[in-house]
Parts: sequence; C-alpha cells; structure tokens
Amino acid sequence: MVAALSIEEPTELADEGASLEFGRNLAQSIGSGIIYFEGSLGAGKTTIVRGWLRGLGHSGNVKSPTYTIVESYELSEKSILHIDLYRILDPSELEFIGLAEQISSADLVFIEWPRNGEGFVPSPDFTIEVQYKGDARLVTCSG
Repeated sequence: MVAALSIEEPTELADEGASLEFGRNLAQSIGSGIIYFEGSLGAGKTTIVRGWLRGLGHSGNVKSPTYTIVESYELSEKSILHIDLYRILDPSELEFIGLAEQISSADLVFIEWPRNGEGFVPSPDFTIEVQYKGDARLVTCSG
C-alpha cells in the first residue's frame, strides 16, 4: 500500500548525494505502487530512483532505462520496474513490448516521462516532480 505523502513546499537537493538520500528516505515510506517522475531531461529522476532502490536493499547497478525503456529488479520477493518513456512517440508502441502485463505484475513501478504513455500507463499513486534550481534540484511530491 502506498502511504499518503505530500510535500507542500519543494525540497531543495543540493547535489547527487542529497538526491540519493532523498530516494532512500522515500523507500522507507513507499514500497509499492505506481510512481510518476516528472521533470526535464537530466534533472535527476533516475538518481532519485537509484537512491530509492538502494533504500530497498538493491546493491547492484541502476542504469537509466532511456534506451531500453524498461529495467526490472527483483528484491526481497518484490518485483520493481523502472520505465522511461522519453523516446516513446505514440503510447500504442507500449502494447508491442507487453508493458501492460509487466506493470500489472510488478509491486513497485517508477515511470519517467509518463505523459508519453498517456492513456496506456495506469494512474499514479504518487508523483515526484524534479526541477532545476541552478546546480541544485527542487523536488515536489504528492500522492
């Protein structure tokens, strides 16, 4: 079950380490559900996911799924998907890769660029928006 969490004011993350720690902290509250990540290219969405996965006990590599579209992880009997829809031009493309089946069988799903899958991906339980603020990032969470 997804815990209700809302951060009214954006949280400033000074660097990559702060983003990783932010993700690790989220892992303590949210271990399942559909999580949308909104934000510009390179804003740090995957870095937060990396921290989240570390917080759930993953010790291996966490790479961006920009080119593979989907990366999957099996942790403590939990199935996790990290999906990046940046390169998707038409949501119907997702049908051909069997994404609906993968999502329905996963416990936790991170979706970057969810608007590119509009009408195909399930509604989020939680949304994280990452924005640039100079060298830092501002993160707003709702759900």
